[in-house]
Amino acid sequence: MKITLYVLNDVTRDSRVLREAASLATAGHQVTVIGTTRPDEVSGAREIRDGFTIIRVALLRRWPLWYVWLQHPWRLWRRVANDIRAAGRGGSHGVERALIAVLAALVSLPWLVVRGAWQLATHTLIGRPVERNWLDYVLWWRSFVRSWGRAALAVAPPSDVHHANDMETLPTAVEAAQRDGGRVVYDSHEIFLEFGEHLRQPGWMRGIVGRWERRLARLSAAVVTVNEACAAELTRRLRPRRIVVVHNCPPRWSPPEPPTDLLRHAAGISDDAPIVLCHGGFQANRGLEQTAAALTEPGLEGTHLVFLGYRTAILEPIVAAFPRPDRIHVLPAVQPDELLGWVVGADVDSIVFQPTELNNLISTPNKLFESLAAGVPVVSSDFPIRRRIVIDDPDGPLGAVCDPTDPQSIAAAIRSIVDVDPAARADLRRRCLDAAHARWNWETESARLVSLYADLAQEASGRRAPA
Repeated sequence: MKITLYVLNDVTRDSRVLREAASLATAGHQVTVIGTTRPDEVSGAREIRDGFTIIRVALLRRWPLWYVWLQHPWRLWRRVANDIRAAGRGGSHGVERALIAVLAALVSLPWLVVRGAWQLATHTLIGRPVERNWLDYVLWWRSFVRSWGRAALAVAPPSDVHHANDMETLPTAVEAAQRDGGRVVYDSHEIFLEFGEHLRQPGWMRGIVGRWERRLARLSAAVVTVNEACAAELTRRLRPRRIVVVHNCPPRWSPPEPPTDLLRHAAGISDDAPIVLCHGGFQANRGLEQTAAALTEPGLEGTHLVFLGYRTAILEPIVAAFPRPDRIHVLPAVQPDELLGWVVGADVDSIVFQPTELNNLISTPNKLFESLAAGVPVVSSDFPIRRRIVIDDPDGPLGAVCDPTDPQSIAAAIRSIVDVDPAARADLRRRCLDAAHARWNWETESARLVSLYADLAQEASGRRAPA
């Protein structure tokens, strides 16, 4: 069976999509993944990887100039600065672009004053910050998402199933399936309308997008998602024909002997100091500040905190405010296939998402399963879906849960792991590794995805069979 997967990223670090594509290819399907271009690529670039093909399609990188001028004219000056910096690299064409940008900015000064005064009157004076509004949201869909979708559709090979990863690619998958007379699978990694810009839209806009998502999901043969809590919420919202849970677990992995201790060596941490790790995406409401505050609580004076991932602006004030700079470390992100070799060096992985939105409350992040795969106990937010994994494991707890908003509660959970004797800590690590090998691994999870596609292939064969 021919399968095309769509995803709105460059398909280099999306472990879920890469694993899904490889598993389906191993099962005998002809698989293509369509993503976005990397900075050094032209649209349509192709790569063969793990038995499947990746096609990368360019995504618009900047807002259209006319809309910046109309809606946010003050942003023209940032574009002017960027174009001037790029002028030296672009030869005469770059200089021409920079001059046009400067002229446009100067001509726009009166409009900038008018528009700025309007923003000040309608937003700042009534206590609301200047931020993107529903017009920006509509344009984002039209000029970024849907324009990429049309380009993706143009290069998508004829396929039996078009597999959309998240709502941004679902319209494209539906259009491709209608073109080919194929089926659609909607892979919803989280509840789409409950995070980021989508969550901040006015109710009427969220209602429109919600109805659109529900209609497209009803056209799909199945919805795939990441855990039972998401499945229950998506069932309530979308009423899909079929829903399949595929957790974001890495493949089974065994720690090297002797241990590599990559974290300690890279951060310069002594062998006897416990390490609390935060790895993955550094975003707001992920409990980074609360974890750092917990490390200042009594009883953790000798414990080190390591952030492993892409350094973002959110980390700067956390690191700057930490009272012991020698005990906080920021290490760069590593390749996905190297990650577990780094995680294994931690004593605890802190995953204390804040209860600020639905997706946080029902999430089972990749880092949770990555920690277990490396045999590292976790300290997690005490949310029901997490508690079932961390505390209610049939062989015993795989770490501790806490109130993620309370640094003292986080500290107590960390101490419950690092303060026990070495034999008990070794037993806990073994239990985490055993749970990953027995239950929380890609070999187990991918079987449900492969089974879904076997069913779709059988149904397709039945439809094609002669009367």
